[in-house]
Amino acid sequence: MLGQNASRRSFIKLLAAAPLLSQIAMRELYAQAATAVGKDVHQNIYTRLGVKTVINCRGTWTYLSGSLEFPEVRQAQLEAARHFVNMFDLQHAVGRRLSELTGAESGIVTSGAAGAMAAATAACIAGQDDKYIWQLPDTTGLKQEVIMVGGRSAFDSAIRLAGGKLVLVYSPEELAHAINENTAMIYTTDLGDKLQKELAVAKEGKVPLLLDDAAGIPPASNARLYAKMGIDLYCFSGGKGLCGPQCSGLLLGRKDLIEAALLNCNPREGAVCRPMKVGKEEIMGCLAALEKWLNLDEKKLYAEWHGRVDRIRKLVDTVPGIKTDIYIPDDGNRYPTLRVSWDTQKWGFSVSECVHELRSSNPVIEVLGADNPSLVTAVREGNPNRKERKEPDRIELVSMTIKPGEEIIVGQRLRAVLRAAQKKAAA
Repeated sequence: MLGQNASRRSFIKLLAAAPLLSQIAMRELYAQAATAVGKDVHQNIYTRLGVKTVINCRGTWTYLSGSLEFPEVRQAQLEAARHFVNMFDLQHAVGRRLSELTGAESGIVTSGAAGAMAAATAACIAGQDDKYIWQLPDTTGLKQEVIMVGGRSAFDSAIRLAGGKLVLVYSPEELAHAINENTAMIYTTDLGDKLQKELAVAKEGKVPLLLDDAAGIPPASNARLYAKMGIDLYCFSGGKGLCGPQCSGLLLGRKDLIEAALLNCNPREGAVCRPMKVGKEEIMGCLAALEKWLNLDEKKLYAEWHGRVDRIRKLVDTVPGIKTDIYIPDDGNRYPTLRVSWDTQKWGFSVSECVHELRSSNPVIEVLGADNPSLVTAVREGNPNRKERKEPDRIELVSMTIKPGEEIIVGQRLRAVLRAAQKKAAA
């Protein structure tokens, strides 16, 4: 009886995958026909340099070039590139537009969320005084302590290079006790109730708080939520979920602090953040991305994303012993995500080996495992708050960075890799 049930489930899974398997067969026929007439369907601007492009199922990682821009973003950049403009005038005008869109007092476009962190730090330490702006990163005689809620991160060099001295705390109680006459800023990545408590402590201590929610869009409503909460400064990455230029970010908040951030940043000669250049194209592209998001039907977009990983799931489910489910993470990369797991010990096939197989394939397929090829390893070694990293029991595939049609390629390849491992284990 159990065998009959298992066979029935396998048949149902094959039936669900049948339309996708037909698509795979048609793709293979097309590829063979194209090759026969000498057409290279995979040739592009990168392959001509000998660089492989990637099918990105890992999410909006910077080392994988973030996300793909909205068409409206590309159009805005093309239009911006046709004219000269005064960059101060442009940032001020964009600040007014950002205020209209979000309810924040003002905003500027920065060189990524890390650039926003550095500019915010410089603003809170040096303010708008040219004497102190030129003095940074030397903070002699200035408030220079930046309280890091939750401890250090791989990105706190953006704070340190502007002169910030890190003070580590791990609770709202510790935060309250850490505030003193040298505290320039509080930095947090916490959300929800934790953020509310930290914000209350910051207001009580009269210290500006910077919320780093680099991957906080979507939902686009966060751009307005944090303004309503009265957060002094908050930032997003332009090249992650926002789908703007990869080298852009948004810093929003109090008008006086935003003005100070601009004075401590590009294009000012002598400012510590001058090297963090953001051009007119990135500024207009990032603004266009936010405007796009605030007018999008997010439910429809999420349904499309869900459909992509669901098609991969249907193909992978045809492999005996595979478990799958789709969920949306609570923190970064808040998109429909497919989890795929198997008995790694029984199969003798680890998650790391699966990740390597997919990464070594043609085309290259990147999925979430345990590795982070872009990490400076000493970050983990020097972090007193670090946790021991274990081999994960699953891989994850993030829908948002999978281009339409790529899910069939991914499902086919992942299915083949897992079938080979399963058959080897069963032999």
